[in-house]
Amino acid sequence: MIRIAAIALVGLAVAGVSAQQPVFRAGVDLVNFGVFVADKAGTPLTGLKPEDFEIVEDGTRQTVQYFAGGDPENAPPLHLGFMIDMSGSMADDMKDIRTAAIRFLDNVKRVQDITVVDFDTEVRVARFEGDDPRLVEHLRRRKPDGYTALYDAIGVYLTGASSQTGDKILVMYTDGEDTRSAMNQGELLDLLKSSDVTVYAIGYLQRGGSNRLTLQQTLHRLASATGGQAFFPTNLKDLDKMYEKILGDIAARYSIGYLSTNKRQDGAWRDVKVRVLREGLKHVKIRTRSGYYAPYKASEARR
Repeated sequence: MIRIAAIALVGLAVAGVSAQQPVFRAGVDLVNFGVFVADKAGTPLTGLKPEDFEIVEDGTRQTVQYFAGGDPENAPPLHLGFMIDMSGSMADDMKDIRTAAIRFLDNVKRVQDITVVDFDTEVRVARFEGDDPRLVEHLRRRKPDGYTALYDAIGVYLTGASSQTGDKILVMYTDGEDTRSAMNQGELLDLLKSSDVTVYAIGYLQRGGSNRLTLQQTLHRLASATGGQAFFPTNLKDLDKMYEKILGDIAARYSIGYLSTNKRQDGAWRDVKVRVLREGLKHVKIRTRSGYYAPYKASEARR
């Protein structure tokens, strides 16, 4: 059955997004991390097993309780978010941008659903099953206009993704700085650190002028907080190569879960280190989140 859900969020009123740290449910929770492993040349390393990984939380080694990935056949369900900047500055390039986006989405494997977020002054969200033919028409329908509410758009997506289970990946495309959001960058970073979504940012910043370096740093900061990456094409022909790189990351991704030995529900930040132990692979490149916020229970937080 084909399903589509749509949410329209107008102006600066961003429904469902809080600038504060989310309150997690009390109880014992499996801590999940998406992990990407590559050799020195950046080639993904697949075929690793649970015993090849070490998870250390605040200096204490943890026991892996859940493991999947490194192989598309054994990976958990994939919930993909695709975010596209529809502000007025995108008008001249929108045809090429849409074409590259559609090719990317056509090549995503094992996707359970795709949440499309398009934004300008407003933020709009639609969720499709992976094979829904209306997805392409949805991408083609909107016309570029208005300002750039980038931070609010990411916040809206994170709120919607919080109830999903499995791998959650957000691929976002923008050509400039945020000019409209109610949320600021610090508040958004807190939300990103509180989520288990991996963000890949593509910034086409050729019109960024003197702000280009600042914009690159911002997108790097947002993506790296989640274990993702930021890419900066110098021309639109580079888009397909960058989307191919993201597809390779998704296919080679490991999902690792554990039950923390720290049972306190104080909402505090916990640092997590992921290492590869297999002989000969101790100097590999690992991308993942740097930690997470513990579950929260008011009586324990006051101690």
